[in-house]
Amino acid sequence: MKLVNQQVIKNTNMKRLYTSIYSSPGISRAHLAKQTKLSKTTVSTLVDELIERGFIVDSGIRESDSIGRKPNCLQVRMNSYYVVVMNWHENAVEAYLVDIAGTSVFHESRKLSEDENHVSCSGSCFRESILERCAPDRILGICIVMSAMIDASSKPFAENIEITKKVVEYAHDHGVVVEAELGTLAGIEDEVKVAAHEASYTRPEEVEEFVSKTGCDSLAIAIGTSHGAYKFKPGTKPQLRFDVLEEVSRRLPGFPIVLHGSSSVPQDLVAKVNQYGGNMPGAIGVPEDQLRKAASLSVCKINIDSDLRLAMTASIREHFALHPADFDPRQYLKPARQAIKELVAHKIVDVLGCDGKAF
Repeated sequence: MKLVNQQVIKNTNMKRLYTSIYSSPGISRAHLAKQTKLSKTTVSTLVDELIERGFIVDSGIRESDSIGRKPNCLQVRMNSYYVVVMNWHENAVEAYLVDIAGTSVFHESRKLSEDENHVSCSGSCFRESILERCAPDRILGICIVMSAMIDASSKPFAENIEITKKVVEYAHDHGVVVEAELGTLAGIEDEVKVAAHEASYTRPEEVEEFVSKTGCDSLAIAIGTSHGAYKFKPGTKPQLRFDVLEEVSRRLPGFPIVLHGSSSVPQDLVAKVNQYGGNMPGAIGVPEDQLRKAASLSVCKINIDSDLRLAMTASIREHFALHPADFDPRQYLKPARQAIKELVAHKIVDVLGCDGKAF
């Protein structure tokens, strides 16, 4: 079995060369070889390919004090490929079209209308302005500068407002939107543990005052979800408080609502973990049909983490059980990554209903 993937090595070396050329415009092939410690033959071959693909350009002969043939200068080719940047402000979207040399070639700012959110406004800007100036096959990616997150939900209501308001003011001064939290989720997150008896549902009668006084841009609420893989006790019926969600939505019409701790803890993955040496008795999550219902209401973002951990862990445990001689991380991480990809695709299409709705 050939453990070394030549294509991976080639791609890695091309990235190193591109980064060096980007950082040192006008660098020669000889200096690239010295800087990257790659052979001159490898450098020449990969540089030629980067030129052919339109990422860099040979800008001509550079003056040199050395005797012999003058070195050619290499630099990133402007206006060849682009990255789209969407900067989400409180009530507006700023769009940038940036070439791979780091030059902003187009900028537009749009205010959100009453019936728009950041996603729909960004989509309109992308279709109507960006694609008018750049062919889709020249766009390498889209970067969305979204938000900061402040969770002071464990504090008393007034203190939560005070802390959140300070974060919002600072973030808005720097063009960043803020997600806040009202109501406390049980479970463990970032090494902070909240016992079940300390958790509390969001009080709908508080949300208008909280949003008004803090100026936050989206709100994570507590309707029965929790962090981790043990969200409900065995023998009980998992049920989210849709009455709370509906009342919050009524009081904050059109306001972006977020759910944290919303993994479903798929039982086939739990069974696989346990089958191959794990110990996760009683792991239960939020039923996927309830997440689908939440997504159809005012919830615009649903946080899912434990399911991804489960998919990777189950795959790795299975691989080690079936292939005990394997020790190279690439052998067991490849199927683990594939397991995560398949789970994410399932969530996007079958659970969240956001397939094809990026813009």
